This record gives sequence, structure tokens and C-alpha cells, in this order.
Amino acid sequence: MALSRRGLVAAATAFGLPALLSDAADAQARWQCATPYPDGNFHTRNLRQMLEEVDQAGGGALSVQMHTNASLLPMPQIKRGVQTGQVQMGEVLISAYGNEDPFFEVDSIPQLVTSTAQARLLRQKARPFVEARFNRQGLVLLYEVPWPPSGLYTNVAVPTVEALRGTRMRTFNVMTNRFATLVGATPTLVQAAEIPQAFAAGIVNVMVTSAQTGVDSQAWDFVKVFTPIGFTRTMNTIFVQRRALEALPAAQQEALRAAAARAETRGWQMSDEAGASQQAILAQRGMQVLEPTVELLAGLAAIGRTQAEEWAGRAGEDGRRVLDAYRAAISG
Repeated sequence: MALSRRGLVAAATAFGLPALLSDAADAQARWQCATPYPDGNFHTRNLRQMLEEVDQAGGGALSVQMHTNASLLPMPQIKRGVQTGQVQMGEVLISAYGNEDPFFEVDSIPQLVTSTAQARLLRQKARPFVEARFNRQGLVLLYEVPWPPSGLYTNVAVPTVEALRGTRMRTFNVMTNRFATLVGATPTLVQAAEIPQAFAAGIVNVMVTSAQTGVDSQAWDFVKVFTPIGFTRTMNTIFVQRRALEALPAAQQEALRAAAARAETRGWQMSDEAGASQQAILAQRGMQVLEPTVELLAGLAAIGRTQAEEWAGRAGEDGRRVLDAYRAAISG
């Protein structure tokens, strides 16, 4: 018969060994980690590898159970879940929390970054402000990794932004919601795990997201065309509850931070690789992959400029400071 922790300690006490087994029982910290993405997603695989490294480095002193594909908490609840200790670690698309703080949306301004180098530069400027906000909420940011460049998923070619007028667009944050409105589409917020059902029910009929999400949701079942437009490089942020982190021994905290640093480096590379490999899968599954027209890119750039200025107004002094610093860096 298996004994509970209390039973083990009681048995040890009876044999005169209370300290030994009590210490052993208390030695392992048990955490829960919630992520909204499926097991095959590169973000999930990267996080799982990080946790395996932490386990190996600490000799099992920290045990973290992963809950993938929003099986424990849906993404809108993960950040609050970590703050309250419902789970100790979480992964979110940080821009999905724009209603809480507009600053979190900086990486989802359309066409603001058009390369990995620009995405790194923007995050370098923005990250200290995100960390400060997290710290005030009792959270510690571990690492951040971008999604591959986004594209349009439609059933017909999209030569201009006007072709999106009247469509029903799946959105996933404040910025994509506003983008849909600006192009004359009807926006509907749909979490990643719910995309196939939303298309099947006719709630949405177009979306703008990465090739990775297209593969995750098997987009070829409900749309025919993918147009890679380099729309955004939105960030996933992985974080822990500060109280839980500080309760760990110093060596275990350092092992976690070191593994997180490796995960960030590895994750950026995986993101770039996923952009090409997942787009190829879309084509292999029968989707047309069409190069964007000059007219479409020009229309998107104009909308991006509008959304950037709107965002800076909502995000306040911090937002304007980051946007100006980023623009100065890429122009000079």
C-alpha cells in the first residue's frame, strides 16, 4: 500500500528517523505549468525541453507538470492563474493581454517588423518595460520567443486590402481586432484551439496568423490560400510566480534561469525554421501559397502606420518612447 507524505513522515518518526525523511519529502518542489498550445507546436517542444533540462540539472529537486493545448487553463486565464498560484508557470501570447495593458501589444503592430533582426531589436527596446510590469504583479519573466511571420488565410486570392472587406475575420488580440475593423471585416475573437470549430460553424472565414498555427489547426480543411505577408512577429512570454521562484534553493533558481536563457536562444532559431517548414507543409497539403502583391503590401503598410500611432496614444509615454527608439535604431 502506498503511503502519503504524512504517512511516510509518521512512519519515519516511529523508527527514529523523522528529520531524514521529512527533509527528503520537502526537498522536491512540485509545480504546474499551463500553455495553450498543442504538443507538436515548436513553442511547446521548446518549453518541454527547458523543463527537462531543469529537472536534470537539479536532480529532480523541481518537478514541473506541463498542461498543453489549454487543457488546464485557457490562455486568457493563464496569467492570472500564475499570479494567484493556481499554477506556478505559464506561457501566453503576450499581446492577447492588451486589454489589461496596451503596452503588451507592441509586437502585434502590423508591418512594424519585417525581419528577425527587426523583431529582436523591437523586443530589446520593449522587454524592460514588460519585465517592470510583470515585477509589479509578482511575476518573473523567464524568456520570450516570437512566432514565425504571419500570413493571410483565405479561400480566394487577396490582391489588395479591399478584398478583405465584408469577410468574417478570426482575431486573437486587440490589434488584430482593430486591423479587421480597418479593412472592413467583421472581427471575432477565437482562441487557437478553437479555430477549426469556428471555421466549420461559419463564424469566421478568413484569418491572419502564422504558418505554424495554420498547421496546428489543419487550415487546409477550411481554406485554400495562404499569402505570407510578414504581418507581425508576435511574442510568446514564459513566466513564473515570483514567490514560487524565490522559494527554490538558489542553485535551483540559477538552473532555471540558465535553462530559460538557452530556451530563448533555441526558440528564436526554431521560430525561423518553423516559418519555412510549416509553410511548406501548407503547400504539401494542397493550399496555394501566393506571393503578396505590391498593392496589398502598400495597403497593409498604411494600416500599420495608422495602428502604430493609435497604439502609441493608448500605451502612453512608455509606448511612445519604445516606438521612437525602435524607429531611430532601424533608420540609423
